[in-house]
Amino acid sequence: MWYQRLAVIVVPFLVLVSGAYAQVNELSFTGGRAFVSTQTIVNDAYVNDFDPHIHFGNEEMVAFNYGRLFKTRKIFALSAEVPAAIYFRMDLHTDQNQIPKDIGALFVTPSVRLNVFSGDSVSPWVSAGAGYGRFREAPVRNFYGPNPGPTGTNTGVIQFGAGLDVWFWHRWGARFEARDFNSGLPDYTVDTGKSRQNNYYVGAGIMHRF
Repeated sequence: MWYQRLAVIVVPFLVLVSGAYAQVNELSFTGGRAFVSTQTIVNDAYVNDFDPHIHFGNEEMVAFNYGRLFKTRKIFALSAEVPAAIYFRMDLHTDQNQIPKDIGALFVTPSVRLNVFSGDSVSPWVSAGAGYGRFREAPVRNFYGPNPGPTGTNTGVIQFGAGLDVWFWHRWGARFEARDFNSGLPDYTVDTGKSRQNNYYVGAGIMHRF
């Protein structure tokens, strides 16, 4: 099952992180928007299709993050983190009735984050990692009728991100982040000539250090 695959990735990572010597943990929650670039349908079954593309709605997305500091040196701090991001429903559109009506996604990517000016109230950072993704495809097509394809797809995910942490009160702060969850494709039931897609996320929210 998909949740067993997720546990295999996350649990060993958390055990490793919990054994790190620095006792600084972070939790964050952010909300924002997800963006996926338009994809072209190749070998289109509809010969006279005037717009053979899949268009994606810019839908709401939320992200949760657990991080643990395990190394500092001068102005730099290295942390292990587990970003988890979800968009529940992203509408899809093409001019012919041949794709799922919408998709949803979950991404969980154990990563390493490098903060600069980590001891200051404002700290920019970059992050990279890899993990697991799960897509949900709608059971119906974009105009009418059932979706003949699967309604769940597992995929590997590579994550790259950058952001800014602003600590404004004791152990509380604000986080601004942008991440790219590069994943395999959900089953669109059409050929786009691609094997992977970029799922971009831009969001802001709160964080707590303990």
